[in-house]
Amino acid sequence: MQPVEDVPYNRFIELLDNKQIVNDKSSPLQLVVEDGRPTQTLRGAYVHQAVGSAPAQQVPFRTTVYLSFTNNLQEKLAAAGIQPGIKTESNVLAQTVVGFLPIALFLLVLYFLFRQQIRMAGKGALNFGKSKARMLARDKNKITFRDVAGVEEAKDEVQELVEFLRDPKKFQKLGGRIPKGVLMVGPPGTGKTLLARAIAGEADVPFFSISGSDFVEMFVGVGASRVRDMFEQGKKSAPCIIFIDEIDAVGRHRGHGVGGGHDEREQTLNALLVEMDGFDTQEGVIIIAATNRPDVLDPALLRPGRFDRQITVNLPDVKGREEILRVHAKKVKLAEGVDLAVVARGTPGYSGAELANVINEAALLAARRGLKGITLAELEEARDKVRWGKERRSLALSEKEKQNTAYHEAGHALLLELLPHTEPLHKVT
Repeated sequence: MQPVEDVPYNRFIELLDNKQIVNDKSSPLQLVVEDGRPTQTLRGAYVHQAVGSAPAQQVPFRTTVYLSFTNNLQEKLAAAGIQPGIKTESNVLAQTVVGFLPIALFLLVLYFLFRQQIRMAGKGALNFGKSKARMLARDKNKITFRDVAGVEEAKDEVQELVEFLRDPKKFQKLGGRIPKGVLMVGPPGTGKTLLARAIAGEADVPFFSISGSDFVEMFVGVGASRVRDMFEQGKKSAPCIIFIDEIDAVGRHRGHGVGGGHDEREQTLNALLVEMDGFDTQEGVIIIAATNRPDVLDPALLRPGRFDRQITVNLPDVKGREEILRVHAKKVKLAEGVDLAVVARGTPGYSGAELANVINEAALLAARRGLKGITLAELEEARDKVRWGKERRSLALSEKEKQNTAYHEAGHALLLELLPHTEPLHKVT
């Protein structure tokens, strides 16, 4: 069998013009078309002219035809009376690659996911039962009772916790038992978390902080495992304080509602109750929890032996508000002559967090106005902004509406001055 000769396209055209291309059934000219390729292949035979005594013979050949440069190939073939057959060949390699590509991408994604899981296993991705409590080391907790103002009664009540953490033998000699748990109750922003950190700061002990919602997960048993792990961490770092913020997320009344999430929350609460029964305050671990909804807590959580003591952290009075303002005013620059007592009298019902926000908003206002210090005007504007929002200067009022509003507000002011046992008049707007 003769080998197939690779003929350049120009040579093939010469053979075609010289009528040397074989056009019979024994060696038909075929145009091979491959899927997805910009070239085609012509296969056939041409007559090699006789040279000397050697007879003429047919030589099989193939040539590559570029679809963009055919040079009127169809017309030349027709002129020569040749009608090539067409043979379609699929590109097996290309089809294999295209078919395997989705599977390869899927396997690649699985590989990266599995690799990520393995990498994060040591960081807790597969350790769902590990506690999410964040530990604040004693050398990083700089908050003390000097940073907490307006809650003097609450500070007095927790003072013995500080003394116990500093010198537990003082209480153990007389057989006294320090409360296992302290529940701080009060409206949002009154400083419950700050007070708990101040206790740890005063006693110079580690402070573990966790939210009640961190215990609850979609996986059954995870919350209970995290409770046990949290107490284990506390015992290893004793003496210390474990602070559970928003404990109502996990400590609600049992027996209400249906569903897996409810069962998981009950298991978490049961684990918390068991752990609080199982450890002794002599180990130096004190549990402090905070909530603004004590009415929804389970009674078993509040009984003596668990949360023995409840401390109410109320909104500050006028004296407490002035003390809170002075604490936060240390961080900013006040103009001369600013009397924080005036601001305190004008902020009834404000929590400690709101008063801190008043100072911050006043500092921002003074900075925008290019002042060198915060004046009383910025403090009063910030007070109104924190409670009622930004002043609406674009509100369109007719002269009649303004006059009626003035009469109305003046009436309030007159009644406050004329009636006995009323609050002192501070501002008329």
